[in-house]
Amino acid sequence: MHIIDISWLRLSIGFLALIIPAWILIYYRTKLFSKLLISTIRMTLQLLFVGYYLEYLFKLDNAWLNLGWMAIMIIVSDIATIDRSEMKLKPLFVPVFLATLFGIVIIDFFFLGFVIHLRDVTTAQYLIPITGMILGNCLRSNVIGIHAFYYSLNRNRSMYHYYLASGATRSEALFPFYTDALKQVANPTLATMATIGLVSLPGMMTGQILSGSSPLTAIRYQIMIMIAIFSGTILTVFFAIKFMNPKVFDKADRFRDEYLKE
Repeated sequence: MHIIDISWLRLSIGFLALIIPAWILIYYRTKLFSKLLISTIRMTLQLLFVGYYLEYLFKLDNAWLNLGWMAIMIIVSDIATIDRSEMKLKPLFVPVFLATLFGIVIIDFFFLGFVIHLRDVTTAQYLIPITGMILGNCLRSNVIGIHAFYYSLNRNRSMYHYYLASGATRSEALFPFYTDALKQVANPTLATMATIGLVSLPGMMTGQILSGSSPLTAIRYQIMIMIAIFSGTILTVFFAIKFMNPKVFDKADRFRDEYLKE
């Protein structure tokens, strides 16, 4: 099957689809038109840059360049995660970076090495897009999980102190906060997994079908990606909180709320 290319002219025509939504935003005085304009321009420029860069990256296919780009993706994701979690960036960047790197490397290399069975797991064609899909979902989940854990702890500090006073260790006193944060992280992805295929056809699967792949091949890749996304989100959130805790708690197990942006 031959894939139909979209010319630059036809792509520019596609932007006309924004006219009616933009008019609605303006008419109802949402003050979101400027954000829509900026977001659309940023999306276009960023994707154009990434598209041209990936063309070069895929042709060169150098392992160190591929891993370097993967590190840049993780850094950008972690900066956004900490900022949107309403935590302070500078003191917490390293533990969040290490947590994300650790979680992504485990998932990437397991699926690329043992499931897809690549001879070279740093192959750009597979490493970059799969890392990007997992990271995109990890960013959202990390924001939810980190914010839920620390802000719930801040609101319910008396309960945490009660557990400690009753003889619980810090890990035992934090157990219910882990439970709540992990539930909030897992539920959206589990809901997607439970309805995928019936309610929606995901982007990766649709893209493969449009490019001429067999629907069954696309389905196998999509199942793999959903499992990778779920595993990656749980691992990165868990590791992020674990790695952040030595910073956020002092030696007497007291919660240091100066790391919150409140």
